[in-house]
Amino acid sequence: MSATRGQIWIDALTSRELNDDGPIRSADAPLGDTTARFITVVPDLANRFPRATDNVVGLEQGWLLARAVREALDADRDAKVKRPIVAIVDVKSQAYGRREELLGVHLACAAGVDAYASARLAGHPVIALIVGPAMSGAFLAHGYQANRIVALDASGISVHAMGKEAAARVTRRSVEGLDELGDRVLPMSYKMSSYAKLGLLHELIEGINADTPGREDVERVKASLVAAVDDARRGPNDLSSRLQSADAKRNRAASIEVRKRMAEQWNAS
Repeated sequence: MSATRGQIWIDALTSRELNDDGPIRSADAPLGDTTARFITVVPDLANRFPRATDNVVGLEQGWLLARAVREALDADRDAKVKRPIVAIVDVKSQAYGRREELLGVHLACAAGVDAYASARLAGHPVIALIVGPAMSGAFLAHGYQANRIVALDASGISVHAMGKEAAARVTRRSVEGLDELGDRVLPMSYKMSSYAKLGLLHELIEGINADTPGREDVERVKASLVAAVDDARRGPNDLSSRLQSADAKRNRAASIEVRKRMAEQWNAS
């Protein structure tokens, strides 16, 4: 089985011995003038749950993600400067299955969300680096709570609630018809250039070989991560930056207005 992009990029960015927790790999490695914790989800062919053998977030993955993040959170609890945490995102979905649902896959995914959010609120710059698919609840558990989201602009990379074929079936369209709809309705698009227009990305990095990155590719990505960490340290620990860009103000004006009115009503009660 060939390496997934998550495996490729954690190897490229760390060059260190990895903490191999089955489906979760993590390592502390230099990033600029500090040390960062890098975390990714990888396939686990020996996983006891048949639907969780790919690079997905299931029961074990969610809890192990939380552990990898909270280890850094606990280690830096008394540190004046908290280490960055880089979530390398290459996740196809959360693991759907009857056993997963019965045993609480929603709780496992929520544990990952809570760990990343807790680290961010504690002052750790949390950066998501999207190198592959960032789909559905898997992205919510691993990456979406980041202060800043950075993505490669390459084939096979998209951020969405479901795969294109499934979305076509649900909307009763052909895949070609779904692509045409995405050109007119930004949230329906599977193109990263369209996703960037929603204001959610800190940077879309073009011209990177996502599958076989060379030295120059790796250095460019590291430089982008360093810049994202610096920007996160200068800003608040919440996610408000996603609504402040020119693209967000133009393409998410309704969302911004809804949030404004809800805040007014909340504060008036």
